[in-house]
Amino acid sequence: MEAAAAAQLAAPSIETIESLLDVTYTWGYQETRAKLRDLYDKAVRAQWISDDVLPWNTNVDLQRPMGPEQLFPLFGSDIYNRMTDTERRALNIETFSWTLSQFMHGEQGALLATAQLVDSVDNIDAKLYAASQVVDEARHVDVYNRYVHTKIGFSYPINTHLKTLLDMILKDGRWDMKFLGMQIMVEGLALAAFGMIRTTTDEPLLRALTAYVMGDEARHVAFGILSLRDYYREQPESVRREREDFVFEAARLMRDRFLFQEVWDKTGLPAKQCMEIAYNNQGQQMFRQMLFAKIVPAIKKMDLLSDRQRQRFAELGILQFESAPDPLADLQQSPTGATSARL
Repeated sequence: MEAAAAAQLAAPSIETIESLLDVTYTWGYQETRAKLRDLYDKAVRAQWISDDVLPWNTNVDLQRPMGPEQLFPLFGSDIYNRMTDTERRALNIETFSWTLSQFMHGEQGALLATAQLVDSVDNIDAKLYAASQVVDEARHVDVYNRYVHTKIGFSYPINTHLKTLLDMILKDGRWDMKFLGMQIMVEGLALAAFGMIRTTTDEPLLRALTAYVMGDEARHVAFGILSLRDYYREQPESVRREREDFVFEAARLMRDRFLFQEVWDKTGLPAKQCMEIAYNNQGQQMFRQMLFAKIVPAIKKMDLLSDRQRQRFAELGILQFESAPDPLADLQQSPTGATSARL
């Protein structure tokens, strides 16, 4: 293991950042927002206990690929072609652990950001729903932590790009930026990523875990859309441009986080070359683009998809999702496929 990677893995397990945040009481208990109240009611009824619904006794065979070989970041490269089957299986385990570790870290970021929303939002229905999401995020951290450490056996530290984005969200004192950064960008990406994993993996415990988490994530994205979809229409152009700039920077960070740098550092492979291979890998390009299938239509719904933003999204290769299905439609399916009540 290279010195830099070893130092990162040995980093302190506790970190404190400074954050400015207004704490808002709301005494208007009767001033309800019907759709947020419905979302809260749905969240209360959809709570699940992992020991009751997930097959934790499943024996996870780490020697089997966790998805199609074409999605492996080095697939088709000279480095990959020179590897033995044993080396490929070992690297598959590393990338598998890295991927789920980043989900685990992202869920903790969501836990902290949503707790901040409970403090800062100014209506009772949003506070109640945010509190229910805190419970969801705690459960997600728990199940990913349990899977990574009991089924795979080791985890990876948080990716630099993901950490930068989470810090941006947590340090910003404005409630709408927390919604925009966490509920729309991070949760929207997670919902799309989980959907792809559920489709491509045949590992039964991971499929079941992912399905239940997706049911929660669909509500979380809806929370952001319902809270922001009319807000920016009333804001001055300067505010809208700043939010568009934030969205673009967040999109760039999320695209660049999926280059597996920590894996290449740990395994001693040429990091710069492997990141370039992963960036240009056709399967990985498709995966990174599909991550924005929920985000772009949500951004459009909030009137943050100006011509300027369209051009930048086109440069990122994600503008084609402008007319993708409404993310609120994800609420119509439960983890088991049963139809849910409409908002």
